[in-house]
Amino acid sequence: MRVTESDLRLEDGRTLHVYDTGGDGLAVFWHHGTPNIGSPPVPLFAAAGKLSVRWVSYDRPGYGGSSPLPARDVASAAADVRAVADALGIDRFAVLGHSGGGPHALACGALLPDRVLGVVTAAGLAPYGAEGLDWFAGMVPSSAASLRAAAEGRAAKEAYEAGAGYDPEMFTDADHEALAGDWSWFDEVVGPALEAGPDGLITDDLAYVTPWGFDPVRIAAPLLLLHGGQDRIAPAAHSHWLADRCPTAELRVRPADGHISVLDGGAEALEWLAGLRG
Repeated sequence: MRVTESDLRLEDGRTLHVYDTGGDGLAVFWHHGTPNIGSPPVPLFAAAGKLSVRWVSYDRPGYGGSSPLPARDVASAAADVRAVADALGIDRFAVLGHSGGGPHALACGALLPDRVLGVVTAAGLAPYGAEGLDWFAGMVPSSAASLRAAAEGRAAKEAYEAGAGYDPEMFTDADHEALAGDWSWFDEVVGPALEAGPDGLITDDLAYVTPWGFDPVRIAAPLLLLHGGQDRIAPAAHSHWLADRCPTAELRVRPADGHISVLDGGAEALEWLAGLRG
């Protein structure tokens, strides 16, 4: 698949850096994790090609070629996606979000009901402070500490990031195996996301632990929640919580998978989305 990159100027003066593989098949908006740029997932290109899927994505504000938006909430992704879809002449589309991209995919499902055909999240989070969910339970200590710092506000989060380092314990053996194989692709999207500094990461984490600006229960389109049973970054309890409350949700837990290896189920998720077209 050939990816075309372009810059979209928004009405508010911001720029979004956009990626598009083109074609007339089902458009699937990829919502990237934290901290990544928005380049669509190359390891899923073969599966997407067989299903005639058109990948569309963008760098979230503060990442890569997209302008910062310091006070953005998760809900703001819906307006950005609408703007990209309008610019590309795409009427109806699906959304797929991994990790921190999961909440942003949910936002599109809840706030763009006339545009979104289906929603997939892989290793996504539930809303912060969700009733009946111990939000931090099961997270590796470094991930919990990072998000607790964000919950204290931007200054605390900036201070935390100034001294933060990579913690290999956040990933399971299955994750490390995936990262050494097909999903070494993450090397191509993590480094560029941090080249300009941690603003994108910080703003993402602040958005996760403040009101999202929408209720996932409002999602009317079919919703697939894909999660690894061993996930140490976003524990599977988050998807269980969403599945119990979202009326259109289907939960698929991959018991042996972690936060990265769950993406080995991505081809299956694309097949599920393709099936929604009838």
